[in-house]
Amino acid sequence: MTEPTEFLIENASLVLPDRVVENGWIAVAGGKIAEIGEGRAPERGIDIAGDYLVPGLVELHTDHLEAHFAPRPHVRWHALSSVMAYDAQIAAAGITTVFDSLRAGSDADSASIGTDLALLASAIEEARATGHLRVDHRTHLRCEIACDDVIEHVEAYAALYPVDMMSLMDHTPGQRQFKDLETWRRYYMRKKPMSDEDVNRFVSARLELHANNAGPNRLKLVALAAEKGAVLASHDDATAAHAAEAVGNGVALAEFPTTLEAAEALNEAGISVIMGGPNVVRGGSHSGNVAAEDLARAGFLDILSSDYVPASLLMSAFELPRRIPSIDLAAAIRTVTQTPARATGLSDRGAIEAGLRADLVRVHVTGKDKESPTPIVRQVWREGQRIS
Repeated sequence: MTEPTEFLIENASLVLPDRVVENGWIAVAGGKIAEIGEGRAPERGIDIAGDYLVPGLVELHTDHLEAHFAPRPHVRWHALSSVMAYDAQIAAAGITTVFDSLRAGSDADSASIGTDLALLASAIEEARATGHLRVDHRTHLRCEIACDDVIEHVEAYAALYPVDMMSLMDHTPGQRQFKDLETWRRYYMRKKPMSDEDVNRFVSARLELHANNAGPNRLKLVALAAEKGAVLASHDDATAAHAAEAVGNGVALAEFPTTLEAAEALNEAGISVIMGGPNVVRGGSHSGNVAAEDLARAGFLDILSSDYVPASLLMSAFELPRRIPSIDLAAAIRTVTQTPARATGLSDRGAIEAGLRADLVRVHVTGKDKESPTPIVRQVWREGQRIS
């Protein structure tokens, strides 16, 4: 059965860029929002019984494809099957535009999937070419700047596919996210138990890679991003010096700064700060760094990403106003819709406005009488077509 190309949604709590319309309606035609109104709809449509209608979520950083492709240590699942399962989960979370976070560069512990970049890219392209993707997929290359082969992998990818976003990552022990070596040790020992001797050898190898590669690779990647027209992001900035380096590199987005100091410096430089939805929902960082909520209170949080839990994107947006009264729901929803869209040059989506893409999500909030009510995705449309 062919879905209608023109329809109306009524009895909706419309989350507009600047306010919430409690009883509104929206008309869709040709994949775009044709008209928005308040009160009684001009004709009968899809009655969503007072549920929220928000723009389709725009996700800039999700590692979740890796969870499907590498579900266990040393296990690699079928690439196309992984992509399809990931795509379905992203759509079910209310995300209509996703920047697939694809790792580039082989990690020193040999457990990285950076060398599988070409395989995953090919699977995504196959799913797109055959019309099987629910969501609009774009590319976010997560570039491990200390790796020997990161430039090789990025250049090979960019020769075949568009590059929409690149992030400059450095997970060397003692750097950025893991400035404290004991925090790094606790985190990685849970993933890969090692003796003290093995840990010392591992850290030494990583520090040597960093010393040899990080500086030259950073410069080459910055140049590649400019050549390909990719939005550039820093990652795990911890100091004002890191923020200054980001400014010098032409960075537009800063992913997961680890301290209030770094976030403030980035904010003053006009760089948009991204924090993780799980950080908001859990009430803090899993690796002991600054809480997203603290940055939001200080006015330094611009964009949320789901990071490692797709459902956290919507949950965190609804949680922010509950935690921080100065942030209303419209402002919170902008952090997962309009702001990430505009930050990556996508002016045709991210808001419920006439003329924009009809990327829409119906959200029912359950347990409103409880301390922490839960937003549930009920229906999702991408360009007027139902995808979940």
